[in-house]
Amino acid sequence: MNFNNTIFLTSYGEKKQFKKSNCKEIVFSGRSNVGKSSLINKLINKKSLARVSSRPGKTSTINLYKVNDYVRLVDLPGYGYAKVSESEKLRWSDLVEGYFNSGPNIVLVIQIIDIRHKPSMDDITMIKFLIERKLKFIIVLTKSDKLNRTQRKECLDNLKDNFPFENIDFIIFSSSSGEGLENLKAVIEESIK
Repeated sequence: MNFNNTIFLTSYGEKKQFKKSNCKEIVFSGRSNVGKSSLINKLINKKSLARVSSRPGKTSTINLYKVNDYVRLVDLPGYGYAKVSESEKLRWSDLVEGYFNSGPNIVLVIQIIDIRHKPSMDDITMIKFLIERKLKFIIVLTKSDKLNRTQRKECLDNLKDNFPFENIDFIIFSSSSGEGLENLKAVIEESIK
């Protein structure tokens, strides 16, 4: 699959905007400031198609990118940012739930967690939701380049020891070095067959 021709398609800010599509969809989910946009940009080999923000909680829409005529990337708004108002959090939650209930053809959810931090309650809730919906997903651990070898091993050991789910695969990823990119592409390729 060639991701280099990916283009921005549209943004949804309200669930009434969702349109039925037969496209296979790869969904990106994670906390605010976890590196979703950087991961998408690395995957599609473009520096700023997905907007990267230094301010968490900025993305408040569901952004869709067209890879080709039958595959789309879906970037969900990041969750868990404390400084966003309760009404805005509810709107985001309603929007995301509306997306999942609109009947999309989801072939893979890429659940993103910062390798430096233990999964939040929001991360755990999202993973439970994916399991309950029987959606295929993989966990990508971002920002691996921010750790030295010892720190990395400690974080991974900690995650494996304390992760409340079994038989879940992880991909270690860095948008700076490209670590994990080929593994991620392989999982996506397998999912859209």
